[in-house]
Amino acid sequence: MREEEFHLKFFMCVIRSHQVVRTPQSTAAEASTSNRLIPRPPPKTDASQSLYTDDDPGTEEGIPHLQTEWIMTHEEHHAARTLGVGKAIAVLTSGGDAQGMNAAVRAVVRVGIFTGARVFFVHEGYQGLVDGGDHIREATWESVSMMLQLGGTVIGSARCKDFREREGRLRAAHNLVKRGITNLCVIGGDGSLTGADTFRSEWSDLLSDLQKAGKITAEEATRSSYLNIVGLVGSIDNDFCGTDMTIGTDSALHRITEIVDAITTTAQSHQRTFVLEVMGRHCGYLALVTSLSCGADWVFIPECPPDDNWEDHLCRRLSETRTRGSRLNIIIVAEGAIDRNGKPITSEGVKDLVVKRLGYDTRVTVLGHVQRGGTPSAFDRILGSRMGVEAVMALLEGTPDTPACVVSLSGNQAVRLPLMECVQVTKDVTKAMDEKRFDEAMKLRGRSFMNNWEVYKLLAHIRPPAPKSGSYTVAVMNVGAPAAGMNAAVRSTVRIGLIQGNRVLVVHDGFEGLAKGQIEEAGWSYVGGWTGQGGSKLGTKRTLPKKSFEQISANITKFNIQGLVIIGGFEAYTGGLELMEGRKQFDELCIPFVVIPATVSNNVPGSDFSVGADTALNTICTTCDRIKQSAAGTKRRVFIIETMGGYCGYLATMAGLAAGADAAYIFEEPFTIRDLQANVEHLVQKMKTTVKRGLVLRNEKCNENYTTDFIFNLYSEEGKGIFDSRKNVLGHMQQGGSPTPFDRNFATKMGAKAMNWMAGKIKESYRNGRIFANTPDSGCVLGMRKRALVFQPVTELQNQTDFEHRIPKEQWWLKLRPILKILAKYEIDLDTSEHAHLEHISRKRSGEATV
Repeated sequence: MREEEFHLKFFMCVIRSHQVVRTPQSTAAEASTSNRLIPRPPPKTDASQSLYTDDDPGTEEGIPHLQTEWIMTHEEHHAARTLGVGKAIAVLTSGGDAQGMNAAVRAVVRVGIFTGARVFFVHEGYQGLVDGGDHIREATWESVSMMLQLGGTVIGSARCKDFREREGRLRAAHNLVKRGITNLCVIGGDGSLTGADTFRSEWSDLLSDLQKAGKITAEEATRSSYLNIVGLVGSIDNDFCGTDMTIGTDSALHRITEIVDAITTTAQSHQRTFVLEVMGRHCGYLALVTSLSCGADWVFIPECPPDDNWEDHLCRRLSETRTRGSRLNIIIVAEGAIDRNGKPITSEGVKDLVVKRLGYDTRVTVLGHVQRGGTPSAFDRILGSRMGVEAVMALLEGTPDTPACVVSLSGNQAVRLPLMECVQVTKDVTKAMDEKRFDEAMKLRGRSFMNNWEVYKLLAHIRPPAPKSGSYTVAVMNVGAPAAGMNAAVRSTVRIGLIQGNRVLVVHDGFEGLAKGQIEEAGWSYVGGWTGQGGSKLGTKRTLPKKSFEQISANITKFNIQGLVIIGGFEAYTGGLELMEGRKQFDELCIPFVVIPATVSNNVPGSDFSVGADTALNTICTTCDRIKQSAAGTKRRVFIIETMGGYCGYLATMAGLAAGADAAYIFEEPFTIRDLQANVEHLVQKMKTTVKRGLVLRNEKCNENYTTDFIFNLYSEEGKGIFDSRKNVLGHMQQGGSPTPFDRNFATKMGAKAMNWMAGKIKESYRNGRIFANTPDSGCVLGMRKRALVFQPVTELQNQTDFEHRIPKEQWWLKLRPILKILAKYEIDLDTSEHAHLEHISRKRSGEATV
């Protein structure tokens, strides 16, 4: 499984490149009603990047090729609006619950209704399908309101023995036929999805038996002649092969990380060792990513049992950590951890070992079901929403010959895969572990899982060597505004550099500090505990280097700096461009440098995701949840929220999707007073329903005239007697707080990747006893593109940049704007010109990773 860099997160989410395009037939009224969604739509790109993927680019290096855009006819656009007429869809959640399931249910209901279909809830999973009656109820648009921020599953889930028997499935079929339901969306794990496939394969025989028994008529049997099944994977373990991330995984990581952070403070106070047991009976994903995100000393996962002498190695590792000055130790144990002989490794067993061998004060915390609870993260809300959209399309486009499929995440794109192929590969992983073929199990998990493991081993298991002769000196700095995750990137950069045997310097206060000589050497312990800390411990300023080239050049020589890692936002990128230009005058600037994008605005060219943006997005979502909750007790209220981002509308758009906003105003999508008027009218109509609250997001620089105050005053005036308006400017709270698991993991892997690149580039640039790098590829941005971390020369990114507004000219997330509007009940068209064709999951028994 691929897993890393956004989320969608993300975590983020292109759904079959759905977008709205203005057609010649569109009237002014239609344009106003649709809020002029994407009047200047971006060229379609092969944007298949994932929040949780960091695969090497291979043959996919560079920038996605742009494709020619074309205009659809009005009839083609309208097809999606009638695709579900005369059809019925049932949605159920089964197996263990997972945060984000409600977002998926909400999307299935609303998009199903949007297409003209009737949509039914099935309460209590398969048991409700078997029992029928009030367990199967028709859903309305309003019935899924306020579901996005709820954990678990509102429609319930239950284990069902009856459905495992043919008699139970016969009753379930009868209940569906009587309601005219021939499309079933199942949200659950591999067991739930396997049951759905069995149900579908027996459908014809079940209908025949029901007709013979006189329970259904021949006409009903004909009308329900085939059953379409589409699965969505809801599992916090991320243990389903074929999808990069399962619904609920990112939220579970949030819960675990919050607890580890809390435990860390008490562990430091008392110099304790904590052993934390996390879920993962067959998959060590949660344990592994937690270890990376929290800088754990040791992790036990079922896919890679420790060597036979692991007890000695563990104790030596903990002892060395304490000797270097650390006051705590954190050990993460997946509940399914085993040794090489298949014997379980338990958290209590690890505690007893540490107490007996080292005498450390040791405590055990078993997290249990707390990992399933709580509010879903922004990534899981968007993942569930976009998978729900794709599920409806897959169901309504299905034919009798279409196999049961599962909607999966491939990079940032929703794809359809044959359900049973995915189930089979998932079972192959478990079988490989049962047969002690652990290397194969790791390969079946995927290259990104293996990359996570390799980075973890580098940072946790290797003793940093002493600097050696012939080593290099690399400096690391933060530039621009603070962003959560910057410290994790610095930590990773410093420690990987030390592991390589190099000398690593840290620069305080960005380029200004480099000019003033605010530079010091960093050791292993210098960055200890930095992973979970927000802001920038090195200090960061927006100052650019051009005015200080002489001082910077002098300090590069004085401190013998041979490579530079710049972690920051748009100023880091433009600073890199200035360094490239300065090479013409100052030979000292001819050293390799790499920019790691880190900004809440997510506006650095060359990368679809920036460190810090996920944390900001979750902060906005949390605030919006609380605001909506306050509105629930005060009927008929609309909130206008201003988000950060400069001219980039990423935060406003993605938070709008994750928080269920009625509108999100951004610079990239121009709007007029007629659009504002249309939105007000939309909210007026909404207040006549049972949902008497509204949420409107505005990017801070979306329009210089239509300010937050202007929009607030307009809504207040137009809503008089119908709804009240309130405004809230979130401000710099979006830059603060503890980084999310995604930002920690992303930053850690970006830092490791950057330093590995730096080591090779310095050697490549060594000439006549000195470093001299003057080629374009010696100054790069390390960005997330096409499911890969790729290095792109800053000079080649210039023509992709709108320098006036500090944004990339093309931004993949703009394609999500129509989905935001559809889920808010706007009368717009959905582009279904690009079908997500059924793909196949490739399985290899050796060599490269499987999926």
